[in-house]
Amino acid sequence: MRADSINKLSKLVPAKDVAACRAALLLWYDKKARALPWRVLPEARSAGVRPDPYRVWLSEIMLQQTTVGAVKAYYAAFLERWPSVSDLSAAPLEAVLSAWAGLGYYARARNLHACAQAVVEHHGGLFPKAEKALRQLPGIGDYTAAAMAAIIHEAPANVVDGNIERVMARLHKVEETLPRAKAHLKALAAHYVAKTRAADWPQALMDLGATVCRPKAPKCDSCPLRAFCAAQKTGQPADYPRRAPKGAKPVRYGAAFVLLRENTVLLRRRPPTGLLGGMCEVPNSAWGHKEIDADEAMTSAPVEANWHVSGKISHVFTHFTLFMDVYLANAPDSFATNAGWWAALDALDREALPSLMHKVLALALAPPK
Repeated sequence: MRADSINKLSKLVPAKDVAACRAALLLWYDKKARALPWRVLPEARSAGVRPDPYRVWLSEIMLQQTTVGAVKAYYAAFLERWPSVSDLSAAPLEAVLSAWAGLGYYARARNLHACAQAVVEHHGGLFPKAEKALRQLPGIGDYTAAAMAAIIHEAPANVVDGNIERVMARLHKVEETLPRAKAHLKALAAHYVAKTRAADWPQALMDLGATVCRPKAPKCDSCPLRAFCAAQKTGQPADYPRRAPKGAKPVRYGAAFVLLRENTVLLRRRPPTGLLGGMCEVPNSAWGHKEIDADEAMTSAPVEANWHVSGKISHVFTHFTLFMDVYLANAPDSFATNAGWWAALDALDREALPSLMHKVLALALAPPK
């Protein structure tokens, strides 16, 4: 955002209003802060307790584009297996990907492992304090670096996630649509950053957005910032932040092949980069923009066999929806391959299978109706 635009924003956010908003929200946070496994609550922090940097980092990476409810079980499982950054650094990537399966966005898991190794190899097992140094680590962008600097080291960092964008958009009734409004909202949020209670402030904003200033049906009656909120005065606070109309999500098609041999199934590994990079899968065709018939699908089958259709599954990715025809067969006696491995059906939870492949296998292996 240009300097002249930021100067105009300064006039729209008087210092006395900033101070009043901060006081009201922090008072609310002292009473309503969510007790999260990785969080040091306000009372404990004021008594001198400080968070574990490893736990804060792990939670922030897991929470990207995911909810607290979805993360808690994964977070606990990771800590049990790898209680420190050194433990995680020494773990095989395969084990990390397997433990991550179900959280989605698997590049985060690869970056998580690479970041742990970088912290151990280049920083003596200690996360850097400065935002600039944090941003140089794999998987740590502007938001995560700011969150870690604020929450761990109490630096006055401008932490802006989706919850905070929503609070700022409503507080100031920002008419500009997302995603174009992001720079505007970040500039607004910067006015509220202060040295005092620098760790509690962004966490208070996040809690407000998650529990009160919700995307739908905001609880304005219980909001500590209601008196300051311009969107609330319109009577339609849920209309903010404004969003540009979404286009139709593209659709892709493919075929998956579940090949059985006794009590095992043939798996292979995807390339290390790209969508679902490094994850395990059953053999499948390329994902194209047109539906494929059975004859075309068979050109991608791992072997000639008595394939029959189990059905069709759909899976929604961030940028497209995938429909896959699922084929099932038993391996011929003469079949041998070095393109994958045979995984025991009763131990598939040990494989780094994405949720897409769990859907495929669940359909193919379901008892006949």
